[in-house]
Amino acid sequence: ILKTLNSWFWWENIWMPINCTWADFVDRDGLVFPKPHQLYATIPYAFVLLVIRFFSERYVAIPLAKALGIKNVRRVKPQPNPVLESYFRECSRQPSQSEIKGLAKKCNCTVHLVEKWFRRRRNLEIPTVLQKFQEAFWRFSFYLTSSIVGFIFLYDKPWFYDIWQTWVGYPFQTLLPSQYWYYMAEIGFYWSLIFTLGIDIKRKASACAWACLELDPQLPCDFMAHVVHHLAAIGLMSGSWCGNYVRLGTLVIFVHDTADFWLEAAKMFNYARWEKTCNMLFIIFSIAFFITRMILFPFWILRATLYQPTYYSTTPVIAYFFFNGMLLTLQGLHLYWGYLIFKILKRFVFLK
Repeated sequence: ILKTLNSWFWWENIWMPINCTWADFVDRDGLVFPKPHQLYATIPYAFVLLVIRFFSERYVAIPLAKALGIKNVRRVKPQPNPVLESYFRECSRQPSQSEIKGLAKKCNCTVHLVEKWFRRRRNLEIPTVLQKFQEAFWRFSFYLTSSIVGFIFLYDKPWFYDIWQTWVGYPFQTLLPSQYWYYMAEIGFYWSLIFTLGIDIKRKASACAWACLELDPQLPCDFMAHVVHHLAAIGLMSGSWCGNYVRLGTLVIFVHDTADFWLEAAKMFNYARWEKTCNMLFIIFSIAFFITRMILFPFWILRATLYQPTYYSTTPVIAYFFFNGMLLTLQGLHLYWGYLIFKILKRFVFLK
């Protein structure tokens, strides 16, 4: 069964134009092609990024937070109580008054002590400002580095200025070392986010919606949407790697990362209560978001993926519909996130 599924998945008609086979993608004559098995390397790269994250959060983010005036709040742990702990995890974090009385009798203690225990236990679940700052600092560091490195890798490439060049010579486009490391770092980063979902602060699925959560705590956190978002990003990048859509893939990565580090910077200064700096950075983020996600992505990237391939092949492969479906879904999310950002800007301008 596994062999059959594997042969179906790697069927040439899914991934590449007619009259092309996987044998054509063997390195030759100075041409180097991306190979699916190289994606296995993104897992150890993810652990390398986790090590870098650990040291950057501890030895850079914490001193920076202290310099900005953010204090590490130490919360008092409640006394160990198996009965109350079991009720807290399995039944309710905020028991009613009658339930508290029943638990007090069961534990042979006063109602006041039970209320105090639940209050302290709930406080342990709330992330501290320092924890939020550390996470924002890590994402800011990665997105900023990725944006700078991406620009260095792309600025001298013809397809960075002429989108038609992404299809010239396809599918026999050689893989550059810079493209390899750009992809490996990005996929490894999203793997690292999945590995830390259990310990990271539960937030909205997108960086843009996170800002709304910071301003409006009543917005629900969606853990599963977070998982789906990261897996979709990994799937889209991995698929484009296998189909050698690397030129377009690097442009998609660059367009998305260039706005996100402004948001993370705004959040960092928000935690430090530097309101004017935070507001200025959020406005810059909003401008960058609307330029990259509302203009460049639909009218530059999607035009290259939907319209231009018809000039190079009269019979689109199955991957054409899969990737464009994913990219159109992503654009739908951009519209939704843009709506949320617009609401924040509206409140910021009119309600101060």
